[in-house]
Amino acid sequence: MTVSAKGYDLTPLTKAEVEERAAGLTAEEKRVLLDHGTEHPFCGTLLDNKKAGVYLCRLCDLPLFSSDAKFDSGTGWPSFFQPFAPEHIRYIEDHSLGMSRTEIRCPRCDSHLGHVFPDGPAPTGQRYCLNSIAMVFKEQG
Repeated sequence: MTVSAKGYDLTPLTKAEVEERAAGLTAEEKRVLLDHGTEHPFCGTLLDNKKAGVYLCRLCDLPLFSSDAKFDSGTGWPSFFQPFAPEHIRYIEDHSLGMSRTEIRCPRCDSHLGHVFPDGPAPTGQRYCLNSIAMVFKEQG
């Protein structure tokens, strides 16, 4: 078992476990999480969320981002300047759509989450641009 510094199991799910969890997803959730799609800007349910808590992977519930790292990027997608824990995000070079970007995925279930760009605020200078549909919000308390 692989455990993150914050104590979360990062052991990759088997194909059967992913399929079992994916059975409960809507067609749009599957399109984004499993087929690397993107939701339309300014329509995600978590874009304007200002509550304190943690954003979890919709498929496997791994904590991805804290509300403390969320900021309004004006891009139309929930944005964060750092992940919940560095090892809770996997990075893949993405050269689709005629551009070079860094895709971010869940390290446990390999779900597509969004992309990260080097134009975010201090202290990291990073903008993790997420699909709302890829996450579930768990309010603090």
